Amino acid sequence: MFGEDAIAQQLADARATLSTAVRSPEDHQIEPVIVEGVDGLLKLTLGVEGRVDKFEFDPRIMRIGSEVLFDEIKRMVNAALDERAEALGTDEPAPDLEAINESVAEIQDRSLRQFQAMSASISEVMNKLHGGR
Repeated sequence: MFGEDAIAQQLADARATLSTAVRSPEDHQIEPVIVEGVDGLLKLTLGVEGRVDKFEFDPRIMRIGSEVLFDEIKRMVNAALDERAEALGTDEPAPDLEAINESVAEIQDRSLRQFQAMSASISEVMNKLHGGR
């Protein structure tokens, strides 16, 4: 039979596992996405967190018109975002591990209080059955 300590330990272990996942999200990230444009004169790197990390350009790129340049930058950013979304393999948002961890902590705290109340009630009944007050 599970005692209060065993249940508390199981819940604490579950919280520790979730907490580890929250602290080390790098284990669940994809590689940076690199997209080139205008025959290699532009290079965009989308970092592991999904944000633009680097934008490199060859000074010769300044010879093309600004409208063409901005259209190419827009194309590169969208291509990088599409490639990253494909690498993630899902349209579903990633679960909020911090919120899950907080929920488990709340459940653990509430469960322990209820378990303690039940244990006290059972002890009271047992004392009455055995002639105590």
